[in-house]
Amino acid sequence: MTSRPIVIFGETLIDDFPDQPVVGGAPFNVARTLGYFECAPLMISRVGNDPTAALIRADMQGFKLATSGLQTDPQHPTGRVKVTQEDHNNKATHHFEILNNQAYDHIDAQTAVLAMQQTCPLHHQGIFYFGTLAQRHATSRAALYSLLQQTRAVKYLDLNLRAMQYSLTSIEQSLQCADILKLNEEELQILAEIYLNKIRPDANHQPDDTKLQVHASALIKLFDLQAILITLGEHGYAYLDKAGLYLRSATEPPQVQIVDTVGAGDAFSAIFLLGLQRDWPLAISLQRAHEFATGICGVRGAVASDMAFYARWQQRWSAETPAITNHSGAGK
Repeated sequence: MTSRPIVIFGETLIDDFPDQPVVGGAPFNVARTLGYFECAPLMISRVGNDPTAALIRADMQGFKLATSGLQTDPQHPTGRVKVTQEDHNNKATHHFEILNNQAYDHIDAQTAVLAMQQTCPLHHQGIFYFGTLAQRHATSRAALYSLLQQTRAVKYLDLNLRAMQYSLTSIEQSLQCADILKLNEEELQILAEIYLNKIRPDANHQPDDTKLQVHASALIKLFDLQAILITLGEHGYAYLDKAGLYLRSATEPPQVQIVDTVGAGDAFSAIFLLGLQRDWPLAISLQRAHEFATGICGVRGAVASDMAFYARWQQRWSAETPAITNHSGAGK
């Protein structure tokens, strides 16, 4: 297995569901999934000096994540999101209230850079994952851009726009730094409206391959991106790179009973990054990411509590690997 390091920057928090608190945060969901598959990502975040921080530390231990990038804030609380749930036709819909001024808004730049340099000395050869939520406060935003300036790693932006939690400046600065952009279809429409003067379609439209390619291609040129990944929910994914290679999910994943869709996009990112680290062929990485994300929709929360869930995927991929080892991975 390659030692290509993965650094992940962003929020660690507690999702307060009606029945129980659940550890979350999109970057932390990605980190935990990668941790199970022995990628040893470095998670750079900040928690409070409070009891809920223990839940996050316990999950880091359970998923074999290094704690060297996790800062402790003496004043601000561990990140928290209030979650309400509505059930319609046996499908849960969640509403999230993201609380302000949390510990992850105050990640210290100097401490973060030191953690990356000491824990991941080969970070220039690796992958750097970031999003937008942890940029809402100037302190953490400064820490992120200090890290980005310090590394030549491939920069993977998982846009993850949250209502009222981002600015146009943070979006644009993020896009200017990114090499690979991952977003969902709604976020692609938002960017197309902002930067390409396109009108957003109605909510019931079906994904249009021509528009997906046109919008993605324009954004790649505008921000000098290597590639764009678009997750399309039940319609799969679309991928376009700088060379014009367009890939679209061709086969349906195994059907699962949907429990909730929380963390499906994070699961997709995690397995795509796993593929980059393990040098899987591009098409294999995309399809496995799509299938795994669908599988996560069949469990409660963004990560599975039963480690057997991950073991089944690992066994399946290990069995498939001999058939693909003679194929080279697609470039960025």
